[in-house]
Amino acid sequence: MEKRIITISREFGSGGRTIGRMVASKLGIPFYDKDLVNQIALESGFAPKFVEENGEHSPGLSRLSYAFAPQGVPGVMNGLSTADFLWNIQCSVILQLAEKGPCVIVGRNADYILKDREDVLNVYVYANNEFRAERIVRLYGESEKSPEARLSEKDKRRRVNYQHYTGRTWGMAENYHASLDTSALGVDNCADLIIQMVENSKK
Repeated sequence: MEKRIITISREFGSGGRTIGRMVASKLGIPFYDKDLVNQIALESGFAPKFVEENGEHSPGLSRLSYAFAPQGVPGVMNGLSTADFLWNIQCSVILQLAEKGPCVIVGRNADYILKDREDVLNVYVYANNEFRAERIVRLYGESEKSPEARLSEKDKRRRVNYQHYTGRTWGMAENYHASLDTSALGVDNCADLIIQMVENSKK
């Protein structure tokens, strides 16, 4: 079946967001990253910065972080915890965007949220630590934490969030149609490969 919607899951610093933007631009379809965050913020009432940081990251570095997260208050957010309320809004927004037509969606567990659609191409983007460390320093600058520590923490929180809400293991090949290593293939080539997969699905 023709793949009209592309989801891109990515390790921090691997270039997944850049690839998603390139693919959307070349295919002439919407790219949902910041716009997705803003839409979730609008519907949830949370600030975009809060949504960006918490929509695909766990409160801590283990699954226990959800057990100890503040629980909801009856009558407020349907009694759900902040994390669960945000998850429900995120699912709703992503499902709505997919219904609108072809698009590229980066992160937010979109591969799982859209798992029942046959017109979705799920891609996982990763890279070695040296490539990612150099890239985050170049793009985001230095911080008090080492690049390696920043990579590890961000990826762990994404992994825990993904497992908590999907029951799957983040980054496992079986969850995606393609896994691409930007440190070996290059960002531009990975974007071209995704476009080729989409074009071939039309045949």
